[in-house]
Amino acid sequence: MKAQALVARNLRKLRVKQGVSQENLAVDAEIDRTYVSRLERGLENPTVAVLERLAKALDAKIEEFFILPAAGEPHPKPLQSGRRKNRIRQ
Repeated sequence: MKAQALVARNLRKLRVKQGVSQENLAVDAEIDRTYVSRLERGLENPTVAVLERLAKALDAKIEEFFILPAAGEPHPKPLQSGRRKNRIRQ
């Protein structure tokens, strides 16, 4: 697995495990929410400084972004969106 894809997978895994939205993670890490999305989709290469900020925001170690998944481990699913369920329709 390529490093960029590995970081993307583990970033989403850590974020979803903690129940943190992309928006809240972005605020805590002081980066743009769309950048978090692009990182999770493997479209961006984060710098070490960005990885440090993300790790700190997730209360994780930077090494956790580079852990290989177990054989057959499924990709982490996204968080359920709570906003759409609570939206009042007129």
